[in-house]
Amino acid sequence: MKKTGLINLEYVNTVIKERPRDIHKGDCGKVLVIAGSVGMAGAAVLCARGALRSGAGLVRISAPRELYPILQVGVPEATCVPRELSLPELMDSDAIAVGPGLGDDGQNAKLIRTILKEYKKTVVLDADGINTISRADLLDELRETKAQVIMTPHPGEAARLLSYCGIETSRMDRPKTAQLLVEQTRATCVLKGSGTQVATKDGESYTNTTGNPGMAAGGSGDVLTGIIAALAGQKLSPADCAKAGVFIHGMAGDLCAQSLGETGMTSLDLANMVALAFKQIIGK
Repeated sequence: MKKTGLINLEYVNTVIKERPRDIHKGDCGKVLVIAGSVGMAGAAVLCARGALRSGAGLVRISAPRELYPILQVGVPEATCVPRELSLPELMDSDAIAVGPGLGDDGQNAKLIRTILKEYKKTVVLDADGINTISRADLLDELRETKAQVIMTPHPGEAARLLSYCGIETSRMDRPKTAQLLVEQTRATCVLKGSGTQVATKDGESYTNTTGNPGMAAGGSGDVLTGIIAALAGQKLSPADCAKAGVFIHGMAGDLCAQSLGETGMTSLDLANMVALAFKQIIGK
């Protein structure tokens, strides 16, 4: 029988460690965030903030040029680069996050196809990054990629992708849905929601133990995508990125709820609390 279990602090303490004293930004990972579109710049801001609060050394945001003024004010620590990226620019990243607020631009499919064919490190696919797989018929490229892919769908995105694969999910439980996504895509899967599920490529399934209803707000998943991408940039395995990422995300939400209450917390509050979650885990 394949392993099942809970994602708890005891596990996270085995993968999230104190930084060496002589570390520099180049050691902490270069994360490329491909996110945002007109009217959805906030998604790129939240994803980039999630990555920076999770220890990424350098974050670049690939976005339409008209969004640069918003992004450079919203995330002054990040740099902005065009959406039309050359292959060397893509390769000069330790992890790539694709999808938050990306929209339905036809050029997105070409970019995602290039990443799946050429990139060999970790790619985190979220939101419109996932939707583009079915819209542009990229499932074969996803299954055959040399990259280590982590998908972070909410239940609706998961249902759409599995429906494209000919599978109806309405009567399935969440662990089964997550494992089916792994089987159909060959990616590590994070199925978001209450008791977030993580299913790995070796058939293991885990349930997260942190988080609260206050996190049910627009932008929360964008922060999670940034967290997972930052951990990938720091060389954690895809399974550890996914499991530790959802725990840290939920812990940040719990810290938000303690400070602000569940009703009024926002995803920007959540992104800022990620730093305190790391402090609580590491002890400094």
